[in-house]
Amino acid sequence: MRSSLRVALTATLLLALSAAACTRTKAPVAPGDPGALVASDPASAPPQVSTGTCDERQTAISKEADQRAAPYGIVPHLEKNFSGGRISWLMKEAPYQNYVVKPGAKNFGRCDDTGCYLFASPSNVIEEAVNKSLLPTGAHDPAVLGQALGLPAANFEGPLRMMTLELSAAPDACARLPVDADPGVWKCQTPEDKDCFKFGGYTSGGVPEVMIINAPVEKAQVRELP
Repeated sequence: MRSSLRVALTATLLLALSAAACTRTKAPVAPGDPGALVASDPASAPPQVSTGTCDERQTAISKEADQRAAPYGIVPHLEKNFSGGRISWLMKEAPYQNYVVKPGAKNFGRCDDTGCYLFASPSNVIEEAVNKSLLPTGAHDPAVLGQALGLPAANFEGPLRMMTLELSAAPDACARLPVDADPGVWKCQTPEDKDCFKFGGYTSGGVPEVMIINAPVEKAQVRELP
């Protein structure tokens, strides 16, 4: 009789302990509990875009530009406007022949002993502007193109070349926010000025832009615009 009672009591005790253990297991874990699962922090996740390969000089310039643009910067600028990873820019036919074709240039842009500097915009923005400007004859309307890009029509008169570059195909190029000291920069004198430089990653016409150092000629696709 006593033996049976002890067995029954033991079984009851085991069931109680098991239930208590289950209750503890199901209880919510406090945020500071070491056993809590750590959720990934979106702010600490690696960026989905790349600034390429920037040497010490360009890295320093990019850092200063980011500090000036804070809380903005090159990475959020690329994520917001260049997530497709493609850049484009336009050149008149004569400069294209004189500065790219004839000298057999390796990189696009204005070059000095620190590199070749090129202003570029998102391909989809340039493509849309170009397509809007096309006439039934196959030529383009410089006024329509200029209006779409917020720049003077004179910039787009005559035959043009449209270059497109996949940034992933140019890992040795460097991308950063353009700055006042970049080659070819002419600073705006008044808010109404067009075709001039305003710091912040956008042209005076409001089109996103980025500075690319050493964009390789051989990797770019070239489209003729009569």
